[in-house]
Amino acid sequence: MSNIIDSGVINSMNATDGAGSARQSDDLRESFMTLLITQLQNQDPLNPMENAEMTSQLAQINTVSGIEELNSTLEGITGQIDAGHTLQAIALIGQGVLVPGDRILVGEEGTTPFGVELAQSADEVAVTIRDGAGQVVRRFDVGPMEAGVESFEWDGKLEDGEKAPEGAYSVSVEASSGDRQVDATALNYAVVNGVSSDSDGAPRLDLGGISEQASLNDIRQILSI
Repeated sequence: MSNIIDSGVINSMNATDGAGSARQSDDLRESFMTLLITQLQNQDPLNPMENAEMTSQLAQINTVSGIEELNSTLEGITGQIDAGHTLQAIALIGQGVLVPGDRILVGEEGTTPFGVELAQSADEVAVTIRDGAGQVVRRFDVGPMEAGVESFEWDGKLEDGEKAPEGAYSVSVEASSGDRQVDATALNYAVVNGVSSDSDGAPRLDLGGISEQASLNDIRQILSI
């Protein structure tokens, strides 16, 4: 009888995960203790259960209890993190941010800023601005740039010095270090107009017409303009 618990209750308890209800876990523990007591009462006096075996079985039931408590704690921590992210997102309403994108808007009051994100330092960085038809209207040689994010402003002038017509333009970035290309990402400016939640409860930022909804992880820089 010394193996009465090993094959049945222990295997069932190991299959129990965080999705199981507290009631199911309580039932398993109660069954475990009942079987353990029965085993001790009916064991062969000439072949009693060894201390190591009983300790191992008790350790397994304690492990299940510990996992349940850990899962409960993690759920609480996850909820607090989600709440913190939502508060972070709400605090951004009305703020200007740089997110991955290539749009620059030209209006009566000037142009919207843009940004460049480099995966690593580059010796040469070039920025090209195109109009809605894809024609190059301005090109800048930024020069060397460290890895990370930098923001820039276009003065809104074309190569001939004339003011660019109002409308939407696109920006592209090329970067190199010696003969090697460096990963570069263009960033466009947007204002956070509101906050919503996705299907997982994570906050989504409403950036208006210049960019699609974004997550907090999409924000590369917050600008004060």
